[in-house]
Amino acid sequence: MTFSIVAGAGTAYGVAVASKFLASGSVVPAGVPGIGAVATQAHAKVSYKADSLALLRAGASPAEAVARITAADPLREARQVGVVGAGGAATFTGAECSDWAGGVSGGNETDGWYAVQGNILVGPQVVERMEQAWLAALRMPLHRRLLAALLAGDAAGGDRRGRQSAALYVVDQNAGYDGNGIVVDLRVDDHPQAAAELARLLELNDLYFGSPEDVQPLQGPLAVEVGERLRQLGHSGDLREALAGWAGIENFEMRLTPDGIDVRVLAQLRAATGG
Repeated sequence: MTFSIVAGAGTAYGVAVASKFLASGSVVPAGVPGIGAVATQAHAKVSYKADSLALLRAGASPAEAVARITAADPLREARQVGVVGAGGAATFTGAECSDWAGGVSGGNETDGWYAVQGNILVGPQVVERMEQAWLAALRMPLHRRLLAALLAGDAAGGDRRGRQSAALYVVDQNAGYDGNGIVVDLRVDDHPQAAAELARLLELNDLYFGSPEDVQPLQGPLAVEVGERLRQLGHSGDLREALAGWAGIENFEMRLTPDGIDVRVLAQLRAATGG
């Protein structure tokens, strides 16, 4: 009922998933910074997530973790799971998973590890295209590579029953809002174009929670422009205080920098004041 990719690069790990199933993001993905990530699906066994991550934390390889959690499960032939951790990736598809079902895993320390799997798919091309998209997106950050793979699987037909939900969950050490370790945690629980809606939400996630980029010094004509636009929005006085006040209302705090103004914050300010 689902197609997913689990992947890791450095200390970052994540899962992207889509399914004709309500709120697949509430069931399928899990990850711990510096440890690994897992996706459990088909006749999903939710405890596979905690169990496999505990095994990875104790030093087991992903292949060993998959072997141990499935060996202890009498219903393993109805399960599907992908696990990625330090030094490897593994995927398992039980013989009783509904056609088409299968997966592939691979990677290396330099380019990252991945496990792609799916069941009730239109065909093997879904997994093949996801793997190809992952490999082709080498220069992207992990969350973007995962999304690229998911969108490729969706474009290839995805779940043969249709679309309903999608999710993206990525973790890394000391990353995310206030350093909580969560880079991305987005879910589309019920939408006719779930993967596309997930992509839209990721754009907003990067806008609000991304780091400052292409920072321009607040001096000269730009300082005058920014000050005038802020006054139009009711923020006057010291320029940096006025900018911080407006940015706080609009949730752009993570893009504030003492070096000037972030290019995306500037674009939002211009849009809010007529371009």
